Amino acid sequence: MTEQPSGVEAGVSESDAPARPARAPRGSYAKGQARRQQIVDEALVVFARGGFHSGSLREIAKRVGLTPTGLMHHFANKEELFTEVLRQRDEAIREAAGDPAEHTLIQQATKVVAYNQESRGLTSLYATVSAEATDAEHPAHEQFADRYRETAANAAPILAAAQAAGEMRADFDPELAARLVSAVMDGIQLQWLLDDSVDMNALFAEFVRGYLLPRD
Repeated sequence: MTEQPSGVEAGVSESDAPARPARAPRGSYAKGQARRQQIVDEALVVFARGGFHSGSLREIAKRVGLTPTGLMHHFANKEELFTEVLRQRDEAIREAAGDPAEHTLIQQATKVVAYNQESRGLTSLYATVSAEATDAEHPAHEQFADRYRETAANAAPILAAAQAAGEMRADFDPELAARLVSAVMDGIQLQWLLDDSVDMNALFAEFVRGYLLPRD
């Protein structure tokens, strides 16, 4: 089949050719980004309260003054929206606490605990979704399993280096302790979510003093 010429080559003048769609003004882009962020902020509230499965797209859309169909112009589906909520949660914590470098794991973890105590919505989201994600069919199951594995794998050599430098006790297993640090952080934040008189900072400091730091 012979390829047909188009546009000016086909004898159509430029004035007769269909007009190209006008590029959206910058203000429209900024407005769209602001609306997208508004959706993420409200989704955080909804997912933190009900988790992924119970969190309703209809409720999120209503909270931002959209229909569910209108919301889908900004996020293709519930999974995409949920993933963006988790990404922003991780980024907020990274900005507040930084990444652990050599000999600074406990300082970074302490900052995370302090940030979580000031950010109930994000902390509630993490606790709710991590519990849900124990279901192998949950969309975040592998993400959370990988998160714990990678956190422990990164923490173990840092703890070992701190032991070698005499900054931590020599009588704990760094690989086991790497898992235990996350377990303690998760456990005390769950207690705090149930009873906000719980002082997460004091509890984590006591764990560090009693389990990790050298005895006087």
